[in-house]
Amino acid sequence: MTHDLALPGASAGHPSGGAPRPTRVVPVKAIAVLAAVAFAAFVLSISVGSVGIVAPWAAFDPEHPSYAVAAARFERTLTGCAVGAALALSGALLQGLTRNPLADPGLLGITWGATIGMVLASVVWSVGTLSGYLWFSFLGAAVTGLGVHLLASLGGGAATPGRLVIAGAAVSAALSSWTTALLLTDHERFNTIRFWMVGGLGAGYDALLTVGPTLLAGLVLGLAGIRLLDMLALGDDLARGLGRNVVRDRLVVGLAVVLLAGSATAAAGPISFVGLIVPHAVRATVGSSHGRLLPLTVGWGAVLVIAADTVGRIIAPPTEVQVGIMTALVGVPVFFVMIRRGAGVRS
Repeated sequence: MTHDLALPGASAGHPSGGAPRPTRVVPVKAIAVLAAVAFAAFVLSISVGSVGIVAPWAAFDPEHPSYAVAAARFERTLTGCAVGAALALSGALLQGLTRNPLADPGLLGITWGATIGMVLASVVWSVGTLSGYLWFSFLGAAVTGLGVHLLASLGGGAATPGRLVIAGAAVSAALSSWTTALLLTDHERFNTIRFWMVGGLGAGYDALLTVGPTLLAGLVLGLAGIRLLDMLALGDDLARGLGRNVVRDRLVVGLAVVLLAGSATAAAGPISFVGLIVPHAVRATVGSSHGRLLPLTVGWGAVLVIAADTVGRIIAPPTEVQVGIMTALVGVPVFFVMIRRGAGVRS
C-alpha cells in the first residue's frame, strides 16, 4: 500500500485543474508570532549559556563586566540566524523543486557534498582560507545534488520521492565515510575541524562576512522563486503551457539551493533536518502557498537553529552539545513520524 502527500506549493481547492491562485500575503498574526518568538530566542541566546546568565545588553557595552561573554554569544547568535535561515529556505525550495515532501539538503546528500568539497580543498589542495573553501563547497553541493538525482533515475524510472531519499541516504553515507577517511590522513587538520564536522556556530564574524554575499544572493534568488515554484507545482506540461521556461526555472531554484546550502555548510559545518522540519511546520500553519511559506520559513529557520544552540549550551554544563547534534535529536524522530504517516514515499 502506498501513500501520497499533497505536493508542496500545490493549491488544494482547484478541482477544475486550472492554475492555482495562492494567497501571497503573509498573515499579520503569523508575522507577529514569529517576531515575538524570534525576539525571545535571540535574547535567550545571548543571555544564557554554559558559563551562566548575562545581561543581553552587555554585548553592546565594552565597559560591562560580562561584555566578552555577551559579545561572543551575540556573534554566535547572528551566525545561527544566517545559517538557520539558509538551511530552512533551501529545504523549502528543494521540496517545491522536486515535489518531494522529504527533501532536505542533508537527506539528499547536498550538505555532505559541500562538506567533502571543503575537506578535499583542505587536505588535497592545501586551501587554507574560508574564501577558498567556499567555492569547493558550492561545487561539491552542486555535483552531489545532480548525482543523487541521476542515481535515483537509474533503471529508466522517474526520480520519485522514495528513490531520491534512498539515493540521498546512500550518497550521504558514502561521502561521510570518505570525508572521515580523508581527514584521518592528516591528523592536524582533523583536530582543527573535527568540531566543525558535527555542526557548530563558533566560526565568528569572519566566516559570516565571507559567506554573507553568497548567502544573501541565495536568499534573494530563493524568495524571487515564489512564482516559479507555484508554477512548477502544476506540473511541467502545464507550466510550459502557461509560458514558463521549466528548465531555466529549475536551474534558478537549484542555484539558490546550492548557494544557500553551500554557504551554510561552509560557515557552520553539516547541519541536517532544519530544511525538513521548518517548512513542514510552517506549511501546517499557513498552507502551501509559497508566497506565505518561503518568507516565514526563513524566520523560523533562524529561530530553530539559535534555539537548538542555546539548549545545547545549557543541557550539559560546563560542556556544550553542538547544534548539529541538537537538530538531529529533533529531526530524526520527525523524519520517522513523517515516514510512518506516509509522507512518503512512493518508490
